[in-house]
Amino acid sequence: MKFGVWSGRKYFLDKMSLGELVKAYFTYYAILVYFALAAAAIAVSVALAETAMAPLLSAVAVVLLYPLVEYLLHRFVLHARFLYKSPLTAKLWKRIHFDHHQNPNDLSVLFGALHTTLPPIAIITLPLGWAIGGPAAAAAAFAAGLLVFAFYEFCHCVQHLPFKPRSAWLQRIKKSHVAHHFHNEQGNFGITSFVWDRAFGTYYAHAKQVQRSPTVYNLGYTLDEAARYPWVEDFTDAPRRPDPVSAPAGE
Repeated sequence: MKFGVWSGRKYFLDKMSLGELVKAYFTYYAILVYFALAAAAIAVSVALAETAMAPLLSAVAVVLLYPLVEYLLHRFVLHARFLYKSPLTAKLWKRIHFDHHQNPNDLSVLFGALHTTLPPIAIITLPLGWAIGGPAAAAAAFAAGLLVFAFYEFCHCVQHLPFKPRSAWLQRIKKSHVAHHFHNEQGNFGITSFVWDRAFGTYYAHAKQVQRSPTVYNLGYTLDEAARYPWVEDFTDAPRRPDPVSAPAGE
């Protein structure tokens, strides 16, 4: 689904400036939906809340919980292999992660599609908020989840842009995420934070610390795997990216 300046266009981050990214970001349909739904959820929360405490607590809880959710989903769902092994989920996995690792600069597949992002945001935030303070807190938690995810999407875009951020924090997360894409995908699962990578031992600050992964582009969906589980390959209308040759750490 595309409209406006996105209609019929392709955006590639390696050929874009920061200004062009900002324009593309704020005109992409999913980003507009996140902001619109967040505004509506905030209005619902304000209308239902008797005090501000529970909605604020639920929003803070979502912000604090988000890096852990980001890590767990990225590592154990997006990088898992069970999704491509079923014809029911192969196309979903292709859309949400395989295509992004095949072409990390394609902005149209970097952004999540609404049918893949809104359900998990709602499933995680609404029960959490409701447990903290009922419907008003649930609405506030949902709004926080939408805004945090929109922030995540922008950070993710910047990490693939040929641009050196002024922020030292953005520089660090950009360097680590680029290594995840081009050196070894079995680490650096965080996007906005690497706290949980450090906690679970999957963080590496320098490429020389780990060997180059031969599955960094295909996420384990090799040609042999495609022969056994052909559904992702069947949905692919372009040649897959050649797999890198495994090399010693630091090369």
